[in-house]
Amino acid sequence: MALPVPVNQTLNISEARQRFSQLLNQVFHRKTRILLEKNGIPVAAIISAADFERFMQLEARRNEHFKVLDELQSSFEDVPEEELAHEIMRARTLVRQEQGEQAPSI
Repeated sequence: MALPVPVNQTLNISEARQRFSQLLNQVFHRKTRILLEKNGIPVAAIISAADFERFMQLEARRNEHFKVLDELQSSFEDVPEEELAHEIMRARTLVRQEQGEQAPSI
């Protein structure tokens, strides 16, 4: 059975404060996600615990990906930028040649 897709709703904080119990019930039952605004500026969101858990998992996965990129970057800290750019172009050319694509000359 597929879960219902929550409706995204935007409310100003004062209205949300007046309807807080009702809104929490809607969020709990996965009927809505709420973006709270103050003077027209988004400041917070109310989402279900399941949505929050998914968000945390996505954030952890994203952090792992950036960790790999940071490690790669630190491996090349001592390489001059021009040399690095040249090596990247050379590597791209080799990969494209292996894939049978036209590549610009170095």
